Amino acid sequence: MKLLDAFLELLYPSRCVFCRRLTKGPQEKICPQCLKSLPYTPPAAQFMKFPFLLGCCAPLYYEGAVRESLLRYKFQGAAAYAKVYGELLSKCIDENGFSCDIITWAPLSRRRLRHRGYDQARLIAEETAKLLGIPCARLLKKTRNNPAQSGTGSAEKRRANVAGVYEMLSPTLAGGGQVLVVDDIVTTGATLSECARVLRVAGCTGVYAAAVARRRE
Repeated sequence: MKLLDAFLELLYPSRCVFCRRLTKGPQEKICPQCLKSLPYTPPAAQFMKFPFLLGCCAPLYYEGAVRESLLRYKFQGAAAYAKVYGELLSKCIDENGFSCDIITWAPLSRRRLRHRGYDQARLIAEETAKLLGIPCARLLKKTRNNPAQSGTGSAEKRRANVAGVYEMLSPTLAGGGQVLVVDDIVTTGATLSECARVLRVAGCTGVYAAAVARRRE
């Protein structure tokens, strides 16, 4: 196995998930330069409050190398980045004291999932759940392929764009406990708030959210 790993490393040398510089091997997912220079959100900016949510956190700002990394992750098949994002997210969740019984995600529509081949929020949620030792399950489904939030415009338009697009798969799945919803990027919080609203209506006692990156205000 070690010989195979060495051969694969020779063919496809490991690169930093943010800047794409060569790293010392597959165990080094973020290069030393990025570890020091990434646009980390300071403690005061990590926590956000949106409707229907007890709280939302994000460890990074959506800019520079972080933005480029997430674009590769979503649109260029870099699904392996989810492990690194999960590590950053699990640490941020712990630091903010979020407590939940189950982790889920803001799901893609069927059409977008077929086009992309994977649900980027799901992969991050699963990696985060592994590290936190919390169950992860699909609790929501998207019933309509609405336009992407990134091209919608104002906060009001974003809220209108996601209104009614999610449904609970089964109220019994969450068991009435506290849920944490994962997404890749948070801007106005409209998507995560709508997910939380559906979960609360279904009987969840509280909902937290977490995203890899947020826009700087």
